Amino acid sequence: MTPRTVLTIAGSDSGGGAGIQADLKTFAALGAYGTSVLTAVTAQNTRGVDAVLPLPPQTVRDQLDSVLGDFAVRAVKTGMLGTPAVADAVADAARAGRLPHLVVDPVLVATSGHRLGVVEAVERLLPYAEVATPNCAEAAALTGGPVGTVEEMVAAAEALAARGPAFVVVTGGDVDAAGESVDVLAGGGTTRLLRAPRVDTRHNHGTGCSFAAAVAVRLAAGDPVPVAVEAAKEYVTRALTGARSWELGAGRGPLDHFGWSA
Repeated sequence: MTPRTVLTIAGSDSGGGAGIQADLKTFAALGAYGTSVLTAVTAQNTRGVDAVLPLPPQTVRDQLDSVLGDFAVRAVKTGMLGTPAVADAVADAARAGRLPHLVVDPVLVATSGHRLGVVEAVERLLPYAEVATPNCAEAAALTGGPVGTVEEMVAAAEALAARGPAFVVVTGGDVDAAGESVDVLAGGGTTRLLRAPRVDTRHNHGTGCSFAAAVAVRLAAGDPVPVAVEAAKEYVTRALTGARSWELGAGRGPLDHFGWSA
């Protein structure tokens, strides 16, 4: 059977834990064929981001035209956009209906704290998103309010859903919720909490990228958004659990995308 094709539009992570590399690993692990459009090249590892080189918007457009002109892309996930001009190039493709089942991961700050994107770039894509997947820090930057409790996550998810995306998932990996990892899904006229046991690990580099990529794979397979989001959360929980004892790099290590430690 020919695998479904999924596209990631994001930055490169030279350490292999996040960005394009994490997306392609997630696609492969979940049985999809991955294609990619690079928006930036970074110099980074598990300890942090040392440099970022955004690519010219025309280079992004050229990559999009090449991939979309040849592959039957079933779903698209965006990550680091870098600049508003690059976001405009991606938004033009979305506006033209060329980016089906669009999942927008608003990458604004890396796990290390290095700023990778600007709010204006993300805002250009939100109206075209089927699902947006900000973490708490990104939701706070997009809404302008605090997002540090489950109640604040609910308010942020509902506020962002009102700005265009069909669904918004505010991921709560950084929120203390009594030993649980709680995400908030808003859209379709309802808001619900998604709960899983919190995985005690420092190896969480690329968690947000992998979650959004997993959502895109499930949407490509035909899952409705709530089912896709739940499946993605289960996948990331397994990937975090598998990498708990790994020693890849001296900082925040990557996930076990392929279940090597299962």
